[in-house]
Amino acid sequence: MEQRKEVRLIDIAKKLGISTVTVSKALSNKEGVGDDLRIKIKQLAEEMGYKVKSTNLPNTKNGTLTGNIGILIPNKFFSQGMSFYWYVFNNVSTELLKKNYYSVLELLSDEDEKNLTLPRIIQDSKVDGLIILGQISPAYIESLNSRYENFILLDFYNQTNYDCVANDDYYCSYLLTNYVISQGHKKLRFVGNINATSSICDRFMGFQKAMIENNLCSDFSQAISDRNEQGKTIPIELPLADMPTAFICNNDDTAAMVIEKLNANGYKVPEDISVTGFDNFSTNNSLKVPLTTVWINPEDTAKTATDLLIKKLNGEPYIKGRHIVGGTVIIRDSVKKID
Repeated sequence: MEQRKEVRLIDIAKKLGISTVTVSKALSNKEGVGDDLRIKIKQLAEEMGYKVKSTNLPNTKNGTLTGNIGILIPNKFFSQGMSFYWYVFNNVSTELLKKNYYSVLELLSDEDEKNLTLPRIIQDSKVDGLIILGQISPAYIESLNSRYENFILLDFYNQTNYDCVANDDYYCSYLLTNYVISQGHKKLRFVGNINATSSICDRFMGFQKAMIENNLCSDFSQAISDRNEQGKTIPIELPLADMPTAFICNNDDTAAMVIEKLNANGYKVPEDISVTGFDNFSTNNSLKVPLTTVWINPEDTAKTATDLLIKKLNGEPYIKGRHIVGGTVIIRDSVKKID
């Protein structure tokens, strides 16, 4: 005899054309569902043979849903003012609202990361799933994975094939560097700590590929650091005795710092030296030259990430592993064509 397939929340939701969150709230007698709809949901659940299960830790494949998605961001990536990760968080939150989920933000302190402390929103069962935004240690992810499975990584990846969404940093940086080389530049330097995040490393490797294909000299020792191993910004030391004709920076804020440093030493951009960024987002409002950069639509990234996590939560088929979001080079005035 064929074994009867277990009925899931999503099966009930599809029958009625509503969200899984609405079904969960109705079955657990939570607010936010009308009386008529609640009765209809419960009747259908009974007819279909749905059974509520309990777990020690939250797992939205079983039990009651909260309608919340947690977003965990390492504290080191959050500045007092506007930051790139705050910008990404806003886009992810907007996309979640379209799917009838609320976002709950938690900052991961250096101490909690070191001590492998489970996020409070997970400990207190406040969320159905988790998006980890910004690179954290492999040890922390492995510890989390041993106790909680409903998470994805956003804007980074590591050697273990966890579900994640990353931008196409390698190829976009390759295209950007090739553009600068096409403008006559043969002496280029990359700015960014390649050991800090997978994104910066990929951007450096794209830079390297373009340099190698054009028979230009570059190696790991030539990369100029903009942050320490903990990801904290440090002063940029420019090679004043041996300046390149162009700096390829790992993001727009770093590009802004390079331009400020060049100006302080009597150089003009792009008249004397060209500079590029990445992300098409900067918290520095003092830039006087429009920056050539890479734009990866944050709405595309947010949609890919939220679709992936919600499919995972609902037990729907999805492609496991790494998902890539492409971008485009935006050509502005910070790169000068030279002979």
